[in-house]
Amino acid sequence: MERYHQWLADPAIDEATKEDLRSIAADDKEIKERFYKELEFGTGGLRGIIGAGSNRLNRYTVGRATQGLANYILKEGTQDKGVAIAYDSRHMSPEFAQIAGLVLAGNGIKAYVYPSLRPTPMLSFAVRELGCTAGIVITASHNPPEYNGYKVYWADGAQVVAPRDKDIIAEVNAVASFGEIKEMAMDEAQAKGLFQYTSQAVDDAYDANVLAQRQSPEIIQEMADDLKIVYTPIHGSGNLPVRRALEKAGFHQVYVVKEQELPDSDFTTVGYPNPEDPKVFVLAQKLAEEKGADIIVGTDPDCDRVGAMVRNDKGEYVVLTGNMTGALLTEYILSQKKAKGTLPANGAVIKTIVSTEMIRPMCEAYGVELMDVLTGFKFIGEKIKGFEETGSHSYVFGFEESYGCLAGTYARDKDAVVATLLICEMAAYYKKQGMTLYDGLMALYEKYGYFREGVKSLTMKGLDGVEKIQKIMAAFRAETPASFGGVDVVWAKDYKTQAFKNLKTGEETGSPLPVSDVVYYTLEDGSWICVRPSGTEPKLKFYIGVKGTSLADAQAKIAAVEADIDAKVAAV
Repeated sequence: MERYHQWLADPAIDEATKEDLRSIAADDKEIKERFYKELEFGTGGLRGIIGAGSNRLNRYTVGRATQGLANYILKEGTQDKGVAIAYDSRHMSPEFAQIAGLVLAGNGIKAYVYPSLRPTPMLSFAVRELGCTAGIVITASHNPPEYNGYKVYWADGAQVVAPRDKDIIAEVNAVASFGEIKEMAMDEAQAKGLFQYTSQAVDDAYDANVLAQRQSPEIIQEMADDLKIVYTPIHGSGNLPVRRALEKAGFHQVYVVKEQELPDSDFTTVGYPNPEDPKVFVLAQKLAEEKGADIIVGTDPDCDRVGAMVRNDKGEYVVLTGNMTGALLTEYILSQKKAKGTLPANGAVIKTIVSTEMIRPMCEAYGVELMDVLTGFKFIGEKIKGFEETGSHSYVFGFEESYGCLAGTYARDKDAVVATLLICEMAAYYKKQGMTLYDGLMALYEKYGYFREGVKSLTMKGLDGVEKIQKIMAAFRAETPASFGGVDVVWAKDYKTQAFKNLKTGEETGSPLPVSDVVYYTLEDGSWICVRPSGTEPKLKFYIGVKGTSLADAQAKIAAVEADIDAKVAAV
């Protein structure tokens, strides 16, 4: 209750916010949820439910985060370069973006703000295009409507990574009171040139870079009238950029889901706007049936994730998972570059540790190096920066199982605009051969093996949920399971303690990757299970990867592991 009363007494907090807080004075549970902690500025920034309170996203928590970032930039001495800001279609996104810009202005740092909603990858691009020292994007990605968030990028266009992330967090935490937040009035900020909107030229340059990622533009020209595409922006920021990219690339048969075309902060037609959930494609599927579409594509609110549905061998629309899309795109890009003689000798593909292992034999076949990184696209962005600095490798493609990928290095975050373009180009490529993308996927299984993956997410909300997640993680660390689904565990890898142990030989090694709250098990048959708390949602996630003798065998292996996980969690 102490924080609650501090807010009520704080002269820096406006009367409307205090009135909102007085309205919950008799609700101890609500007060506890809103005030049991400070909304933590973590390595990815802020994400939380919008509302008044220390554990909520509001003008004060956003202002404090921006003041901390400004203090860090001033200490670095890079304030003259300015900061780019973008936002999506969520509640309060434009307002939070403006507050961030005016706090930067109050600290003498120029803010370059997009004049209307834009995809997250366009922010990543703008940071580099405008030569900024940092970037901010206001988004909660695919979270439910009551959430919003605040992500910080650095000069290379990627989200901040260690040790810079910890240094920024320290500066944010050092802002002891809201009275320390320096916010300039809009009129003054614009008059002094410290708050300005980005120009059309930035959008045009982004579009040109996206179009440059086409592997075989001639295939699009040849198949443009034949390939039918249904697209849904799911009420988010992808509507204009994705349609522009498809139009400029030459696709003629693009049908947009009208009910989901315009921005809608409540995501009325879906509620939970995640392209990983097939339910968001109900309206798109209806339109696809009407138009006889070859492919359905949907992007999440900040347009960094893409989901797709394609026709199977029975003509029914089926979901492509992020792993399936990643594998198809990797094969397509590698094969096209090899055919054209543009595959670099030092080429590298990057994936996260929880993404499909099908990429391993694929990269071996094409003679490119495969690199694994921790979950989070910022680690792929960090690798790209390293390649540029050392010249050790040439980036070819990167993806993560959670429906995000990037071709090209113009951005340093996953980009659903370029992903949509390449998925449609790939569909045109297969259609020219009389195949669907589903047929292409089946061909990959025959070529590389029947790799299948699953994700089991356990949602645990509130303070009780946080404690339960911690308890389950502690249990898995305290006693390594002997087996999953009847198959023995060989390697137990704890990325938090950095200790890797072979249970069969007793061999012990250290981790090649940074510290993270992740436990990873490799089984005797090559299957793997990874356990980690979500960094953005109140979820505990179990990732599963198997290789079967057939699709049915692979699916049976996943089912056996999932049942075993249920039993293990129930026993905690």
